[in-house]
Amino acid sequence: MSRFGVRVLVSLKPGVRDPEGQAISEALPGIGVEGVADVRAGKVFDLTIEAPDAATAREKADVAARRLLANPVLETFELEMDRS
Repeated sequence: MSRFGVRVLVSLKPGVRDPEGQAISEALPGIGVEGVADVRAGKVFDLTIEAPDAATAREKADVAARRLLANPVLETFELEMDRS
């Protein structure tokens, strides 16, 4: 059994209202950051998965993202496998 690092990036779907992103966008000029047109907030989950191979680790991460980490009505997700 090997260990694989998988990063799950969760983002709101286009068109879904993002109050956190809006608040960040409005606060940026107050700290001297001008010219940011849009901010979308998201979530990052770093998983260490024990599996016999990378394909199985990816499958496990996909199940975790679909069933628990992302809300399929409002969010999408991407998986990034550790390259090591």
